[in-house]
Amino acid sequence: MGTRLKVLSVFKALHRTRMAVFKDDHRALTAARLKINEEFRKNRNEMSEENINKMIKMGSDVEIVLRESVLQMEHVGEDKLLLRPRESLMLENVPYCDQPRKKS
Repeated sequence: MGTRLKVLSVFKALHRTRMAVFKDDHRALTAARLKINEEFRKNRNEMSEENINKMIKMGSDVEIVLRESVLQMEHVGEDKLLLRPRESLMLENVPYCDQPRKKS
């Protein structure tokens, strides 16, 4: 895949992830869109293949962090927050156990 296509792929992935992570939060959606576009515009004229590959890696890493680590919460009262986890962040409900399981 050419460098140009890789850059475009990371750009699109960041925007798709932004839409999923900040769903229904117009302020966060706008701020993330502006930041993504600003960073890509700022580096638009970069010619060094090495620097471009570093930035592609950074963009991919940011997309992974957004997708796997960011939770959406909403204030529902003075001292209360409503957590809105995405389906992809839900884990199997496994009970905690202090004792390690013995291998048979």
